[in-house]
Amino acid sequence: MGLVGYEVDGPVATLVIDDGKANALSPAMFGAIGEGLERAEADGSVVVLRGRDGVFSGGFDLNVLRAGGEEALGMLRSGAALTERLLSFPAPVVVACTGHAVAMGLFTLLSADLRIGPAGPYRFVANEVALGMTLPYFAVEVLRQRLAPAAFGRAAVLAEAFTPVEAVAAGILDRVVPADEVVSMAHDAGHAMALLDRSAHVATKRRVREPVLRSLREAIARDDEDFVALMTPADVPAGAPAAVGPAPAPVAS
Repeated sequence: MGLVGYEVDGPVATLVIDDGKANALSPAMFGAIGEGLERAEADGSVVVLRGRDGVFSGGFDLNVLRAGGEEALGMLRSGAALTERLLSFPAPVVVACTGHAVAMGLFTLLSADLRIGPAGPYRFVANEVALGMTLPYFAVEVLRQRLAPAAFGRAAVLAEAFTPVEAVAAGILDRVVPADEVVSMAHDAGHAMALLDRSAHVATKRRVREPVLRSLREAIARDDEDFVALMTPADVPAGAPAAVGPAPAPVAS
């Protein structure tokens, strides 16, 4: 299996994210997830997106981010695009959150239709502010569309880490089950969702999320300007390619 495995069980396609470590969302990982989503869409499948035991995702690949340049810029763009892709995906999307979800891992989790997480010593956190980074506009919108108002402020501005139980109250997770039942419960939910009328599901999702997706696309456009400026030295003329080399303090983790 590569970075993302693809498993089919009737109407449900499971994308298994597993880099053997913290499931860093690198350019290669984003590419593999994108390929899996394209395949699932072509198959007309309900999607279950799951991590490896103990971790869903630790967020952006910080080695790529710190290096700056075109690869880092592309990775930031890919992260923002993935949230839009999941929120507008033309089939139900379930996340089997097998452990920690940090920063971009959290934003990915929050972009699904249903989120099932594990009981245990796991944390759910947008830790950008704690690391001296400014939360991207797209991340703000992803948090806003899902979290309870009070939790939204604490998560975004104070980088508060939530336990699984707290995550349900905050709106991060829909259900918490024993860790060894997360994947099976997600598959059961996926099979139940496969019984929905797909046309009605897609049309209703578009109506419900129209304001969210509009705000998200505007946020992505604003972020893109920031990302280009962040990854490009000030003495490079406007419109020139982003430089390859160390970047200033990043805006996303």
